[in-house]
Amino acid sequence: MPAANKIRARLTLLAAVALLWLAAWWLLPQFLSLQMLAAHDDTVRTWCRQHTAVALGILFAGYTTVTAASIPAAALMTMAAGWLFGFWSAFVVISFASTLGATCAFLISRSLLRDAMLARYGHQQQKLLLSVERNGAAVVLLLRLVPTIPFFLVNILLALSPIRLRTFWWASQLGMLPGTAVFVAAGASLPSLKTLESQGTAGVLNWQTLTAFLALGCLPISFRLLFNRKIGETTAHDQ
Repeated sequence: MPAANKIRARLTLLAAVALLWLAAWWLLPQFLSLQMLAAHDDTVRTWCRQHTAVALGILFAGYTTVTAASIPAAALMTMAAGWLFGFWSAFVVISFASTLGATCAFLISRSLLRDAMLARYGHQQQKLLLSVERNGAAVVLLLRLVPTIPFFLVNILLALSPIRLRTFWWASQLGMLPGTAVFVAAGASLPSLKTLESQGTAGVLNWQTLTAFLALGCLPISFRLLFNRKIGETTAHDQ
């Protein structure tokens, strides 16, 4: 593709992404805000049970958009979905929606940022890029299992690496399952959405939830030990 056409295509993609991002930030808080759902929680829950397929479709589209646009509302949406639909329905839909949204963000970041970032910093990060290329799935799993790293940042960082799309997809799907399960279960245990709206995530803290979060926090530590061992074996083999 000629350079001029390539630049034009990237500018078009950038404009489309900007419009999507602005629309998501403006529309979603008005139509799918936690405050709106909490104010009519019984009515909304009844409607979701009467129109389950449509409601789950709306959840899938909304969650995918939120994730792709990097709007910091995923945790609250996950718990709200657990309360509205129950554990299994919410868990399955959010698992696939979060992965699709992350993949969209990954592809957009790769198209817009990768060439420029590699041209500027690639020579300084050869060892890191080589490690990701050799251990792509393990890197994705480790990053997804660390709850303190924002997922949108993970999407961008991995987009700059040579990791394959298929590997990013399945490793993200697998790596986000534990966190999704914990947040959906926490939401399913809520007495009402008003509790979540007024108290935030602190409103769902009980000993079962705390135990689940503790276990979730231990996962990346265990996985990192295994990952470091694998990296050490790979390095020794190369030498």
